[in-house]
Amino acid sequence: MREGAFARLTPPWEHVRMKCKDPTIENGSRVSLEIDAGPTKVNWLAEHRDVQPGKEFTDVQVRGPFKFWKHKHIFEKTNDGCLLTDSIQYELPFDVATIFSDTFIKDKLERMFQYRHEMTKNDIDVFCKHSNVKPMKILVTGSSGLVGTNLVPFLQTQGHDVYTLTRPESSKHSNLTWNPEKEQINSSDLEGFDAVIHLAGENIADAMWTNDKKRRLVESRINSTRLLVDALLKLEKPPSVFVCASAIGFYGNRDNEILTEDSDIGKGFLADLCAKWEFEAARVTQKNIRPVMLRIGVVLTPSGGMLQKILPPFQFGGGGPIGSGNQYMSWISIDDLVSAIYHCLCTKEISGAVNATSPESCTNSEFTKSLGNVLRRPTIFPVPEIALKLAFGEMAEETMLASCRVEPVKLKDSGYKFLYPKLEEALKHVLGK
Repeated sequence: MREGAFARLTPPWEHVRMKCKDPTIENGSRVSLEIDAGPTKVNWLAEHRDVQPGKEFTDVQVRGPFKFWKHKHIFEKTNDGCLLTDSIQYELPFDVATIFSDTFIKDKLERMFQYRHEMTKNDIDVFCKHSNVKPMKILVTGSSGLVGTNLVPFLQTQGHDVYTLTRPESSKHSNLTWNPEKEQINSSDLEGFDAVIHLAGENIADAMWTNDKKRRLVESRINSTRLLVDALLKLEKPPSVFVCASAIGFYGNRDNEILTEDSDIGKGFLADLCAKWEFEAARVTQKNIRPVMLRIGVVLTPSGGMLQKILPPFQFGGGGPIGSGNQYMSWISIDDLVSAIYHCLCTKEISGAVNATSPESCTNSEFTKSLGNVLRRPTIFPVPEIALKLAFGEMAEETMLASCRVEPVKLKDSGYKFLYPKLEEALKHVLGK
């Protein structure tokens, strides 16, 4: 029933967008969707009917790809919790039925609803664990990025009031605006928030690090963080916690050394960038704001990041290890990252640098083998180190080819329970396998 629920329950491998704001679920309310179907886009309009709050409601297709579609959501109390049943009746148009078999459609729906039920259970478990946390007013920067698009609906469905801070050109979908490039921010807009989560920043691994690219990385991370922190320090009623994204690039290339939050900084542009980034974030302590700097590993989701880039060749059987394949990768599933951020918000004992990675790192060869197993594809086409260096230069050396074996000591010691600590189960979850 809460805002953000649809986005939270949409599988990351499905390209579906809501064309309107989340509607209130009441008799006669409608939801408009746009679905990518190969090279074309399909519009779907559904109407809520037979709404019995807390018990059931039904979605009926008004216009869309099916000849007939009726989806009944049923919620029933049980002795040990609640039973959620999705009852679906559908009929394919003749022209669609000639292309897709009924088995294909059923398999697609089974994958989708297995994911939705798993997400529902996981999020309710998180809600129960933090049931003593009062609703918060939370500000998020970088809300349109890979992490932000998953975090915002999660926080909304957990019952919090979420505001976004974006650049003026994105203000149509935002509550508040700022312009880091011009050092423009209205401090008074930031009054009254319980928490601020800063995720904004240019993509680190999408292109060669030219001098101009490095400048943009510095400005989008260090300068924007300085601007935001300066504004927070001026507030009469500052937030109690400030969570700022960082990266495991802080540690540099460290072979098979086990790295914790107490490990020294590494060498290179990325390590230096992360250190300065975290320094700016930590200044919030001047206002007695609790700082959390998340050193985020490789985020696993097919909707963006590394996994999205390498999926096509792997799906066609053309995947393989990168370079020697011996370099360690420290990864985290997108759902664990979102839950870990929330854990840090709610756990007052956590402060400073926090490694946001799975407890089990793997080598690139191990990752390649696991992804091949999940996709049931061979992985016999390695990517030579020299090719990556020629194509991406310094960026390849400090990201794709660097070895970083990180352990999330603070998360584990503070009681965080990982949803997907094993690589193959994490890949199966985000890929619907």
